[in-house]
Amino acid sequence: MAHIPDGVLSAPVLVTGALLSAGLLAVALRRLDYAALPQAAVLAAAFFVSSLISIPLGLSSAHLLLNGLMGLLLGWTAVPALFVALVLQAAFFGYGGVVVLGVNTLNIALPALLCAAALRPLLGRAGPKAVFGIGAAAGAAGVLLTAALVALSLGLSGESFWPAAKAVLVIYVPLALVEALVTGTVLSFLKRVAPEMLPGAEARHA
Repeated sequence: MAHIPDGVLSAPVLVTGALLSAGLLAVALRRLDYAALPQAAVLAAAFFVSSLISIPLGLSSAHLLLNGLMGLLLGWTAVPALFVALVLQAAFFGYGGVVVLGVNTLNIALPALLCAAALRPLLGRAGPKAVFGIGAAAGAAGVLLTAALVALSLGLSGESFWPAAKAVLVIYVPLALVEALVTGTVLSFLKRVAPEMLPGAEARHA
């Protein structure tokens, strides 16, 4: 449900989402870290493939978003990486759509940026246990913030969508727990085997 399909949202929501996403992409491209592009490509591919692995959640299902992880590792570079992955998902799998691409990008990329702003600076001097906690917090926050934005997008499009909006908030709570475990584990693994991939590694070794 993170990929809202075409024909659901109202025109004001679609226009607002498109404008805000265009603004985020413009800023992200100006601040693009070219050294992080290989890492961004790998994470975008992981995000793309994760859509094929659905997790049953009651009457519905969901897949890993990885936006908290991408926000922590990539910062602003996560925005174009997520945008490209969403375009490919829409083109190859029919997830979401062209008209709603701006809203879907905003709903997934903005939480990644918020996780980066709040938690990325903490990774610089964090120990292994703290890294897991930071990763878990980012993983859960990324999912819950996306769920809130999806629910808001639906709710602002009409009162008839409020039941679906409330369902989204409930459905994504178990996914947030799974994503917290996955993100924390990935960051702990990187801390052990490739600490240079974590933000702030240069400062630690300077």
